[in-house]
Amino acid sequence: QVQLVESGGGLVQAGGSLRLSCAASGSVRGISVMGWYRQTPGKQRELVADITSGGRTNYADSVKGRFTVSRDNAKNTVYLQMNSLKPEDTAVYYCNFKNHWNYWGQGTQVTVSS
Repeated sequence: QVQLVESGGGLVQAGGSLRLSCAASGSVRGISVMGWYRQTPGKQRELVADITSGGRTNYADSVKGRFTVSRDNAKNTVYLQMNSLKPEDTAVYYCNFKNHWNYWGQGTQVTVSS
C-alpha cells in the first residue's frame, strides 16, 4: 500500500504561480512513476505531468512551458510548479503514484481567477 499526502493548492489570480507537493509513504521502493492529474466537473481526469524515478518527464500539451514536474526520490515527493496560470487551469489536482499498482491522493483544489 502507498499513501499520498498533497499540499499547496489554493486561489490565485491569472498569471500567478502555485506549487503543489505530494509525499508518498508505504511501499514506495523500486521503479515508479509519480505525477499529477486534474479533473473538472463533468470531465474525465486528465494527465497534467508525470515523472519516472529515473527523471524522465511527460507533459500535457496545454501546460508545456508553464508547468514543471520534479521529484525528490530521497523524500518520495513529487512537485508541480505551475507558472503563468490561466482560468482554464482551474480544477481539482490529484497526485498519482504508479508501481505495480495505481494510487491516488485525495485531491487539492486549484482555482485561477481572471
